[in-house]
Amino acid sequence: MLQLKDLPDSKILSKFAKRYPDADIERVIQFLTLLRVGSDLSSVLDNFLDSYGLLQGRWWVLILLMREQDLMSTPSSLAEKAGVSRATMTGLIDGLVKEALVIRVTGVDDRRKFHIKLTASGQSKLDEVMPEYYRRVGDLMSVLSNEQGGLLTSMLTKLQNNSGVFK
Repeated sequence: MLQLKDLPDSKILSKFAKRYPDADIERVIQFLTLLRVGSDLSSVLDNFLDSYGLLQGRWWVLILLMREQDLMSTPSSLAEKAGVSRATMTGLIDGLVKEALVIRVTGVDDRRKFHIKLTASGQSKLDEVMPEYYRRVGDLMSVLSNEQGGLLTSMLTKLQNNSGVFK
């Protein structure tokens, strides 16, 4: 994913506004800042997870499996919950199987169907990562009061609910 590191300021954006009069410069700056922060946070999370030998996608699969009562789910359900294609999920699962963090469990009633199950090694990997992850999330979010954090969540939810404007 391309990440814009040099965000334009209002002076630069005013050039665009002359050509595209519908451009609301302040709103564009707010939107670009939101995108930048999101991509920066995703990047630092990737770096953190890499120190544990994980990629963000694989980590999310482990978390999704841990959420299940029996630590199992179908690949299609995992793909839907992770917001990725089935092909992408297959690649993530293949990597996790190679590392013995998950296993494929063949269906009893239909051997063509299978589930993905979190292994003890996968749970151990999460047990290794999650305490430090939660500590760092706490440190990151500590710059906001509880009220500000709640307001941030509310505002981000409003934006997410309005994201259909790009469809």
